[in-house]
Amino acid sequence: MEPIPFDKRSGKIWFNGELINWPDAKIHVLNHGLHYASCVFEGERVYDEKIFKLKEHTERLFYSAFRLGFKIPYTQDLLNNACKDIVKIQKVKNGYVRPVAWRGSEMMAISAQKTKINVAIAAWDWGSYFDPNLKLKGIKLNISKWRRPAPNTIPWDTKASGLYMICTLSKHEAEKDGFTDSLMLDYQDNIAEATGANIFFKDSAGELHTPVPDSFLNGITRRCIIELAKSKNIKIVERKIKPEELPKFVGCFLTGTAAEVTPVSQIDKYKFAVCDVIKDLSKSYHILVRKKSLL
Repeated sequence: MEPIPFDKRSGKIWFNGELINWPDAKIHVLNHGLHYASCVFEGERVYDEKIFKLKEHTERLFYSAFRLGFKIPYTQDLLNNACKDIVKIQKVKNGYVRPVAWRGSEMMAISAQKTKINVAIAAWDWGSYFDPNLKLKGIKLNISKWRRPAPNTIPWDTKASGLYMICTLSKHEAEKDGFTDSLMLDYQDNIAEATGANIFFKDSAGELHTPVPDSFLNGITRRCIIELAKSKNIKIVERKIKPEELPKFVGCFLTGTAAEVTPVSQIDKYKFAVCDVIKDLSKSYHILVRKKSLL
């Protein structure tokens, strides 16, 4: 069955403080967020009708807006409640929530000091980000030709729409060549992340290595996995990692709100095992999100 296009779905969307019918959530084609990427958003997982780490996601949304130079015209508590309300209204048991804030259409030029800041929240049922069968065997990544820009060129520590342009380019190129996703390097040719998830490597001694998040987002799930690993006495090494080190690692996995914990079986020509440590962390994460899917 073909998926329903997102503009053809039913139910309600929270839009600037009101609940409106899903198909009526429209904006003008000349809005600043579309033309100049003055837009920030979040992606939140719903487990058993509760949103995991909702407060942290909302705090990051407000921080992202601050970094882009605009103020969200609602309180964090109000948006937290709106997210929970829309999950109930849409009857989402296990799914996804997308809060988004953007500059409107009052001005159409680089300067946008007097644009209205719009906010919308939608929620829908959603299963695994990657094919569940692929997740069991591990997904395959190529290495993108695009680089994460230097931290003095973009607001790298935000979840802003403009940062994802090269992610879409990278993922499309990977899929064209038979890969599931793409590994992105940073501006110094160190390993950074996948197109929408952080990355970890396991070495032969059982230690986990992960890139220092100094030019890309330090994900909420990434931080959860680090805490889980430490609770299991697994050593975490945060450092600069070069692509030339890939042959030295025996395991690899991605982490993210959408990706959760996804094993990687191959990057370029290098192969990895879906080892017990990765399976155990994935299992522990799924237990965690259902125990703590609370504010």
